Amino acid sequence: MDRLETRELVYFAAVAEELHFSRAAENLGIAQPVLSRAIARLERRMSVRLLNRTSRKVELTEAGRTFHHECRRLLRQLDVAVRRTRRSADMPGLVIAVRPGTGSGLLAQVLRRHTGPEPELAFTHDQAGAVRDGIADAAVLCVGSDDLAGLQGVEVGQEKPVALLRRDHVLAGRAAVTVADLQGEPGYRSHCPEVGLDEIMDRVALGRLVTVVGSAAADRMPGGVAAVPVTDLPPTTLAFCWSPETTNPELLKLADTLAAGASPLRAGAA
Repeated sequence: MDRLETRELVYFAAVAEELHFSRAAENLGIAQPVLSRAIARLERRMSVRLLNRTSRKVELTEAGRTFHHECRRLLRQLDVAVRRTRRSADMPGLVIAVRPGTGSGLLAQVLRRHTGPEPELAFTHDQAGAVRDGIADAAVLCVGSDDLAGLQGVEVGQEKPVALLRRDHVLAGRAAVTVADLQGEPGYRSHCPEVGLDEIMDRVALGRLVTVVGSAAADRMPGGVAAVPVTDLPPTTLAFCWSPETTNPELLKLADTLAAGASPLRAGAA
């Protein structure tokens, strides 16, 4: 069998997701008969029935479900390859994916070892995904989480959880709080908004946000914000992680420097 074309994977994925030829064809911007012929030709080439069709519905066969999963994986890998290639051609330097609410302290420790141009920071709650998708070169991740699977890294420090509260908030004067104390407060968010730390601090100072961050965030805390320890959440060990497949020379140089001074995490560690 000749190698399948990317177009065929896209066509089948569209049908598998819609389970309706007309809607899939509309989403793809092609005529429905063209799509039907393409899927029939794909099944003949593979010698596998991927769909069960009746006048009323379309269903995936067991083989079709498997192929749909593989199509999604392959198309995502293709998108990643394109993004990585574009970034390589543009020579963007170093991009680090950072969780919103992360303070500059631990990053500063890491970046003191970096001798190249100042890295760009990409704020996201899916730091590992940003690395795997080629959006970022490296990320600061929690040790022990599934996010580390398939990545390499070195531990860079530990953070204790603190609640960010407006300075005159009723809880701001306490020595410590619990998650239960925070959950009933207006503006409480269990996860920081996906914005930079400065904006998070501004929202807290305005009384529009109550949230929990790592203790390193306190190094950029303005006068109108208080940080109170949260006693029923564990501390977090953070690691600077990257893909073993990276070719970014700035990252490889920094990774070698960090690994020389710390115990490296094994690739694939969770």
